[in-house]
Amino acid sequence: MTTLTVAFTLNGKPVWLDVAPADRLLDTLRYQLGLTGTKEGCGEGECGACSVLIDGELVNSCLVAVCQVEGASVLTVEGVAARGELAPVQKCFLDRGGAQCGICTPGMIVAAHRFLTTGLPATNENVREAIAGNLCRCTGYVKIVEAIQLAAGGGER
Repeated sequence: MTTLTVAFTLNGKPVWLDVAPADRLLDTLRYQLGLTGTKEGCGEGECGACSVLIDGELVNSCLVAVCQVEGASVLTVEGVAARGELAPVQKCFLDRGGAQCGICTPGMIVAAHRFLTTGLPATNENVREAIAGNLCRCTGYVKIVEAIQLAAGGGER
């Protein structure tokens, strides 16, 4: 099998990996790097459970070949938590009950983290637009939206 070395920044740290050219970023994160926070939901880019940030852009890691992140900066849900402590947005998900089964939660948190960096007001419309690519079958979104608004410092209720 042909392999190539891919170098990128993962959660703020440099990484060099030997990978098969068609390996998915999702599988590399989970099975080669042991970062199991990123979940596989649908495997087709429809649910957002595998959402990560690549150079600040929200993407479905199930649709990205790992060789595409050469030289890029990748942030996973593990990277949202600085120094092993929950980030404010993660604490807000806990406080508001924004996580139930846990499949969508990592992708929702990454999407929320991305939204919170934009500086946009945390209106219902803005928050719902920011998480639109992430599906949840448990919460009905109300608690997730409230958690993101709380993390933003209030916002609409």
